[in-house]
Amino acid sequence: MPDGTLVSGELKLAGRLDARFFALLEAVGNVGSITRAARTAGFSYRGAWLLLETAANLANAPLIESAVGGAGGGGSRLTPTALALLEAWRQLQHNHTGFLREQEQWLLQQPALAGVLRRMAMKTTARNQFYGTITALELGPVSTEVVITLPGGQEISATVTTHAAKQMKLKKGVEAIALIKASMIVLVTDFAGYTLSARNQLAGTISRLEKGAVSSLVGVTLPGGAVVTASVTNDAVDALALAVGQEATAVFKAYSVMVAVATA
Repeated sequence: MPDGTLVSGELKLAGRLDARFFALLEAVGNVGSITRAARTAGFSYRGAWLLLETAANLANAPLIESAVGGAGGGGSRLTPTALALLEAWRQLQHNHTGFLREQEQWLLQQPALAGVLRRMAMKTTARNQFYGTITALELGPVSTEVVITLPGGQEISATVTTHAAKQMKLKKGVEAIALIKASMIVLVTDFAGYTLSARNQLAGTISRLEKGAVSSLVGVTLPGGAVVTASVTNDAVDALALAVGQEATAVFKAYSVMVAVATA
């Protein structure tokens, strides 16, 4: 597992000298020019100067000195104080990374926490992420049907390629996460006697409605507490008179569900 997946922390010196400041300092030392160093570190020239001046005032010692003459003309270079700060930062970064790695290894040895934190550490644009267990698996020649049962008892069906199912080593009893984009979910408030072909139909109660300029995010709380979020046009919200407390069913196709499992 990559370092920092479960444990991360920002390192600062004196409460304000962070990685960007030291990237600027290092760039000055490498290129000998505050103008070019500012561009390298992502600062404006004025912003770089203000940061360096503020740090120098706090340190009560200059960090940059002018270099005169030479084939390329004048420039800027780091003072002994700046070089000492930069070296201390590099050593602290090394120690800090080692500390985070040690803490992550400790967490991974805590059975009750490791799985929870690994699930929470996943970063994806899919708004809906549901943890559960694979309870059914039907391998076909081209596609495979996967059923993930949530802690609340609801089932989410996903259709994946058989190649992917074999590559991921999907099988019954394996913990998995179902991911669904909010835009792939349709809300139904009245089936009017019709039956839909979509495999996934999760009934619940609208618990959140956040209206934006064009679309709204609608949260449907399922029995057991899980929340399905749908992205719905404002016109649809008005047409259906959607409101908090209203019963609704979140409907989405099995092909719209992505499946994630932990790597060995």
